[in-house]
Amino acid sequence: MTRDVVLALVLGVLVGGGAVAVVGRIRRRRETVPHNLVSHRTRRVLGLLQAGAIVVARDRRAAASNTVAISLGLSRPDGALLPEVADLAERAWGAEDAIEGEVTVHRGVLGTMSMVHVRVTPIDDSLALVIGNDRTEQRAAEVARREFAVNVSHELKTPVGALVLLSETVEGVADDPDTVREFAAKIGKEARRLSKLIQEIIEISRLQGTETVVEKRNVDLAVVAREAADAARLVAQARGIDITVAAGATAPVLGDRDLLVMAIRNLIDNAVAYSDSGRRVTVSVGRDAGVAAVSVIDQGIGIPESEQERIFERFYRTDPARSRATGGTGLGLSIVKHIAAQHDGDVGVWSKPGVGSTFTLRIPLRGKGAAS
Repeated sequence: MTRDVVLALVLGVLVGGGAVAVVGRIRRRRETVPHNLVSHRTRRVLGLLQAGAIVVARDRRAAASNTVAISLGLSRPDGALLPEVADLAERAWGAEDAIEGEVTVHRGVLGTMSMVHVRVTPIDDSLALVIGNDRTEQRAAEVARREFAVNVSHELKTPVGALVLLSETVEGVADDPDTVREFAAKIGKEARRLSKLIQEIIEISRLQGTETVVEKRNVDLAVVAREAADAARLVAQARGIDITVAAGATAPVLGDRDLLVMAIRNLIDNAVAYSDSGRRVTVSVGRDAGVAAVSVIDQGIGIPESEQERIFERFYRTDPARSRATGGTGLGLSIVKHIAAQHDGDVGVWSKPGVGSTFTLRIPLRGKGAAS
């Protein structure tokens, strides 16, 4: 190979490499052009916003976006946009006016779904401003309120209708004292059920409000459990069910005494309602790893595994006929769940049909008790 040929090859390589480098620089410059359209000061302003904020360029990419927008899944650090957001931007440019809409975002490895409200406002022919707010919890709350209203109206119709029917029946048999007494007793039963239902609706409405209703003080959960058991004992004895309390040690927590008594009483009442005569309900109080736990153990009918996830829903009953017979409202366990949440705790269940159920309320121990 001659020297001229070698020189020509070297020059070819150098020229080719230079051309590739130039093309690369041009491409990078094109990719960074949208970012240059947004000043540093504007980026700082976007970063201070609590809502998701994006400046969108006509190439359907983000010229700038804050961390909130990225965490919401509206954009990515590399400038890629959620396609639905880019579509809204195109519509806003076409209309020359602000466009609003809701987009569904699937985030994380589990694909958690979020509902994000987006407003897109054109800035000029090349840029548009996107503001996004997570509405997932708000949407869930709206659905819950609608369902609650429907359920309340349905539940109230039953005792009110029964009272109307019974009162009309009493009118028709006014000259029969025995029948009047029989139906008067039924009227009293329905009236008490209606009163309990109304009271529990009021309680759960307070507990699921935006502001806490808990007046936290130093409380011994063991003492609270005994108080709740004593309050439930009379009804249990009338059904032939024995209640025992096993609380060897103190369980100091910071909480609302009345609400905690209500929660444990509801668990005990639930255990009594779903147990047959001659059975036993045990209330056990313990502490472990900084948590105080109250377990209510019954030998009742048990709960199928398929229904265990739903039993804490409002108005849900595993056995509607039995619940009506015992005066249950379907709100007791839901109230327990809300009280637990108000105390930074939780409530869980283990159950097996034909064996029984164990409901456990867990509340963080207070101060020094948490370390023991």
